[in-house]
Amino acid sequence: MDWKLELVPIPVSDVDRAKAFYAEKAGVNVDLDHSAGEDFRVVQLTPPGSACSIAIGTGIIDTPPGSVQGLHLVVSDINAARAELTDRGVDVGEVQDLGGVLYAPFSDPDGNGWTLQQLPYS
Repeated sequence: MDWKLELVPIPVSDVDRAKAFYAEKAGVNVDLDHSAGEDFRVVQLTPPGSACSIAIGTGIIDTPPGSVQGLHLVVSDINAARAELTDRGVDVGEVQDLGGVLYAPFSDPDGNGWTLQQLPYS
């Protein structure tokens, strides 16, 4: 039996602002934007090449906005990925080498923490 992680909910305070950040600045694909009344909205977004998506919205998660930390986007060229994000206006930290694994942190507008990661075999 396969067990696949395919969706991670991310708590945000303003769905439209977060959607714009992820789609326009982070370059993530918008797969779905669905509402069912004023109390439920889900926006599903998938990073290019990823099998796992994120979901932002209203009525989908109870954790506080900005409380998700340590999400990793694994890339083959961290310098190119960092440059792409900074060119779009994302504040990405400097690349750090932690024993051959490279990292560069950034956050969404609510403070949810992301990290670009390049593994030594990429």
